Amino acid sequence: MFHTENTSPSSKQDERLSLLLWFRLSRFYNQSLRRSNFHLKKWGLTVAQFDVLVQIGTHQPLTQKELAAKLFVTKGNMTQVLGRMEELGWIKREQEWKTKVLSLTNLGKQMYKNVVPYQEQFQASQFQGLTKKEQKQLLDLLRKLQYHNENMEGFE
Repeated sequence: MFHTENTSPSSKQDERLSLLLWFRLSRFYNQSLRRSNFHLKKWGLTVAQFDVLVQIGTHQPLTQKELAAKLFVTKGNMTQVLGRMEELGWIKREQEWKTKVLSLTNLGKQMYKNVVPYQEQFQASQFQGLTKKEQKQLLDLLRKLQYHNENMEGFE
């Protein structure tokens, strides 16, 4: 679909460089997720639960549809994560007409208060190998890539 017919040596080198970038980004992301999951075990949380906790804690009350738009999870996974968090007493789901509205319970608010500052510190520490200038450059480059990918033909 996105394959080009130009097979000159320089285009092959460009393609190889792009693939190496994609692999490096993917590896960093997966490594970061594994490290975050390990770090969050101290509080009995997974990365998915942490993301839900942060989104609800920041934007509550929130509908399940609004939450789904903010997260990168499937509807089935979302239902499973929310069900578990509700069992643990961290969130409550209340039916308001045709919509389920989510909010943190007192226990969930305490979890938010206890975990978020430490996890944010932990996540930020993963970029300590870069100077502030390099971090800003990386952020700009990633924004540029994201914009390009969102506007590519065939992107849904």
